[in-house]
Amino acid sequence: MKKLIWIGCLSYFVIGLAHVVLGSILPVLLQHYDRNYSAGGELIFSQFAGFLAGVLISPLLNRRFGKRGGLLIATGLLLCVETAYAFLPPWGWMYVIAMAAGFGFGMIEAVIGTIIIAAVTEGTAVAMSRLEVLFGVGALAMPLVASPLIAAGAWRLAFLIVAVFALISLLFWAKGGFGRLQSVLDERPPRKERGAERLRSRKLPYKGRQWILLSLFIAFFFLYVGTEMSLVNFMPAIFIAKLGMSDASAALTVTFFWLAMSAGRLYAGVLAERISYRRYVLASCFATVLLLAIFPFAAQRVAAFAVLALLGLCMSGIFSIALVFSSKLLPGAEESTPSIMIASGGIGGAVLPLATGWSMDHLQIAQTSGLLAACAAVLFLLSVAAWKIG
Repeated sequence: MKKLIWIGCLSYFVIGLAHVVLGSILPVLLQHYDRNYSAGGELIFSQFAGFLAGVLISPLLNRRFGKRGGLLIATGLLLCVETAYAFLPPWGWMYVIAMAAGFGFGMIEAVIGTIIIAAVTEGTAVAMSRLEVLFGVGALAMPLVASPLIAAGAWRLAFLIVAVFALISLLFWAKGGFGRLQSVLDERPPRKERGAERLRSRKLPYKGRQWILLSLFIAFFFLYVGTEMSLVNFMPAIFIAKLGMSDASAALTVTFFWLAMSAGRLYAGVLAERISYRRYVLASCFATVLLLAIFPFAAQRVAAFAVLALLGLCMSGIFSIALVFSSKLLPGAEESTPSIMIASGGIGGAVLPLATGWSMDHLQIAQTSGLLAACAAVLFLLSVAAWKIG
């Protein structure tokens, strides 16, 4: 079990790198192609459209090739497309590559999340938060590396760094042994069982009030991931426009945000187990609303970075704890709930950055921040509703 968790952590580190590599270099990437921020939003949209496809198609590939086979396919694809990014192909091809990259890390996230939630019966939140810590480490490391690469004019190498770690992860999944879990990872149902399983899968395992909770959590993950990805991918651009920072310095804002996120995730699982999942999610969402509302008024760099750090701490455990919380409130659907929630997040991660990119081009920075604060406010209301119904 420990080996599975730690290799899972390595994969989450890789998808942390892959999630933010575009955002880290987006200003210089758009300058290279002579594109505006709306085009950047479209690129992020393509990536998360692929993410959604990866999450939705992962059960089919898992049935055909086994969970480990599915992870090998997804990680191998991520390796190939991140290498392709580095060659800076014509702009039209960037959309195709972005979609393939999203497919790869979306499938990785869905498969590993499902395995952990189903296999770890005690301390599930701690195990998931451990994965999310490594995701955060990857997400903070990439802008930290990208900043000097941008300053040196070698920013395309950021994509190759992701490719190298994807290769390492691929080798671990291919060569690793997992003891009693080996059969679970490699299991492929017989053909007759697959046909019956397809028939059963057409009917989702939810009843009565569970459908209301499912709808609430779908909306919740849509807004949360969309808000987070908008922050991550447009934070450097916001700081450039708001505070006049250089491209290289602004890239470090994403590192600062993910440093706070990673620090918060070190204790998020333990805290959530202690005070209950619902209290943790509710308090975190409320704090996020307040901080996003305050952010437009932070006119100095120190104040802006302080708000950014607090925002990272407060948002650090929302995704992983809400994922466990939704699975616990919907018993009997542990196999389907994580994939549905991650898929909902993928849609939000595609749609909201598209809207954020448009607002960066057509509205003031304060209005863009207000849009994100409004999303967080709805997120808080949804968490209150889940508290009452659950």
